[in-house]
Amino acid sequence: MLAGAGLLTMLVFSASASADAVGSTAMLRAAATTVITAELARDGATACSKLYAPLAATVDGRTCAQRWDARSARLLSKPDGAARLRADLRAVATAAVTYDGLYATIALPHALLGGKSRFYWTAECWMLMN
Repeated sequence: MLAGAGLLTMLVFSASASADAVGSTAMLRAAATTVITAELARDGATACSKLYAPLAATVDGRTCAQRWDARSARLLSKPDGAARLRADLRAVATAAVTYDGLYATIALPHALLGGKSRFYWTAECWMLMN
């Protein structure tokens, strides 16, 4: 049992170190920038390329790109929609980033998805999740 706990601890620390070393803060900032820029451009396909796989699935016959195009259109139709995205884009470079193992959060003025700006380290890149 002690050996199992030791192995689990080693795997957790290894995963955390991997996210910090390989999945650098610069890579996280780049992923956030891609999502925000795609939303400003109403480019759902590019935004979907940075979504955690389960979020990028087709839902009710609508592709991820179709859903994100509609989401961007709704956001940008609001009086402050584009301003909020531009504020997030400006903040990316200096926003605080926190890591919790394979997860990271970037503190933007406006949450990217589901009230959070949380990413998951998978497939050698950061993917936005909720």
